[in-house]
Amino acid sequence: MKQFQFVYNDDNDFVKELTKIRQWSKSKIYSNILFQIFSETTEEEKIRHITDIINREIPDALYFGCSSDGNIIEGDFADTEFVFSCTVFEYPTTKIEILQYHLTEGNHSEVVRDLVRQIDERPWVKAVEMLITLLKMSMAGFCKELDSMRRDVSFFGGGAFARGMNQDEACVFSSTAGYDSNGVNFMLIGGEDVYVSASFVAGWKPLGRDHIVTKSEGNNILELDGKPAYETYYRYLHIKNDEHFFYNTLEFPFLYKHNGLEILRAPVKSNPDGSLFMSGEVEENVNARIAYGDPWTILESVKDAGERIQKFAPEVIKVFSCVARRTFWGDNEVGKETLPLQSIAPTSGFYTSGEFLRTGDHVNLHNVTLVIAGLREGEGKTTTAFEMDDADFSGKVSMINRLATFIEAATEELEEANQKLRDIALKDGLTGLYNRMEIQRRISRLVKVTNGDAGTEQVSEWGLEPEDNIALIMIDLDDFKKVNDTYGHKEGDNVLTGFSRMVSEFMTDDVPDASVGRWGGEEFMILLPGFAIDEAVLKAEKIRENFAAIEFEDAGHQTLSAGVTAFKKGESPDMFTTRVDKALYDAKRSGKNKVMIM
Repeated sequence: MKQFQFVYNDDNDFVKELTKIRQWSKSKIYSNILFQIFSETTEEEKIRHITDIINREIPDALYFGCSSDGNIIEGDFADTEFVFSCTVFEYPTTKIEILQYHLTEGNHSEVVRDLVRQIDERPWVKAVEMLITLLKMSMAGFCKELDSMRRDVSFFGGGAFARGMNQDEACVFSSTAGYDSNGVNFMLIGGEDVYVSASFVAGWKPLGRDHIVTKSEGNNILELDGKPAYETYYRYLHIKNDEHFFYNTLEFPFLYKHNGLEILRAPVKSNPDGSLFMSGEVEENVNARIAYGDPWTILESVKDAGERIQKFAPEVIKVFSCVARRTFWGDNEVGKETLPLQSIAPTSGFYTSGEFLRTGDHVNLHNVTLVIAGLREGEGKTTTAFEMDDADFSGKVSMINRLATFIEAATEELEEANQKLRDIALKDGLTGLYNRMEIQRRISRLVKVTNGDAGTEQVSEWGLEPEDNIALIMIDLDDFKKVNDTYGHKEGDNVLTGFSRMVSEFMTDDVPDASVGRWGGEEFMILLPGFAIDEAVLKAEKIRENFAAIEFEDAGHQTLSAGVTAFKKGESPDMFTTRVDKALYDAKRSGKNKVMIM
């Protein structure tokens, strides 16, 4: 494939550029001529004027494009109204189609279904590029539906913008359906000789501790850790809720995991009620961390990505860069992260309102991110080595990078210390099992769930519904006093810890949702969510057999007795534990080393 890149100055220059393309193509064998157009204006008349000239000068050419808040040509920022990349595909097997749909708040499911059908009917499709005006609709739902595309199809693209980051006036346009202020373009490309490689670069790194998104609605994070979301930015970064909020938070977006990836979301504004309007949706009950942007760290990430795509040997490179990155760098510096790609292959693109990329089975909406897509026809040819300006990496690591590393290490140490304190509060010091207070608390909470008295958070935690079963096993080590009196308390401790290791390993492997606690002395309690009485008895018998098989150094083989019971709807935690205690008493009274039911 051969690519021509140029800007629009006036009609005469534009026609000259088109003439060059037409004359070059006449001397070659080609399958398709494709123009990609990025426009800083949304004026329909101006865009139609440009596309009419293309139709007149090269009638068989396809074109598609969108409005943007800044364009990229030859790898660098272009402060001009229109930029063009014209790709001439030279292999006869290469196929291209452009689909365009009008979008409403209610039809995105229908659009995706039709796209998936079109792809399924075209087995030659290897990749889809999307340009979309981001309506006030669920992009999370839109992306989830795109997951149903054929597994072998790459997917990438960007959200249209307009000058001044005006998303409301964005547009898309194409040779298929013309101009649309609320629409989406899909460019389908494939054929046996087409190869595509796409990836993304963030470069922002996590800073400080996790925060839980306790309340969110669409793009609004209402609460973090149960408090108005804005308070997090003020407390940790002292960023004020004023007209500079967006620019001050660009270096510090949120980072959270979604579909197994670390996704960035930047606060666009802070609302009067303390909620944050984000650059994309963030689900409730996820952990999010403030991330930091540092030029040295970001360029290191870009360098790694550039070296990877250089090995793919693309013939053209498409970039979709978040407008937040342009704002972060400034127009004079933003080319640092895209211009080096031009040394690999002709590089063009635009600054977006959101970046889309399929990774594995999922299409994700990214923000504050650079998506890079490389395309080629035929086998990859050796290219020059990818290089970035050594001056960008010379000298010491930046101060913010060092401080962030220090904070990260200190945060990890603090989390480890806090975890130890939590373990001390919840765990028995000798056995490592839950202490009595914690196992009682867990029994009480699960009884509330089963009685239908628990909140949504507790039901979700246990994964249970009120009609589900729960069971208890209470265990007593037989004749344990004799062990202490005969062999000493050290051997008694060995028997207790030996039992604890055995039951912990058994439950971890066999019943991971079980809670095991030391009830007191040589007595233990096992809580089994979702278990009926007969299932619980089988587990108790297996524990009894496993313990009897252990041979202790001095005490030899020991036995245990167990009581088992199932929860009865409406009873209290005390009634539940009293009944299992009676079952254990029956097992002890009737000869020990057995399991009894109550």
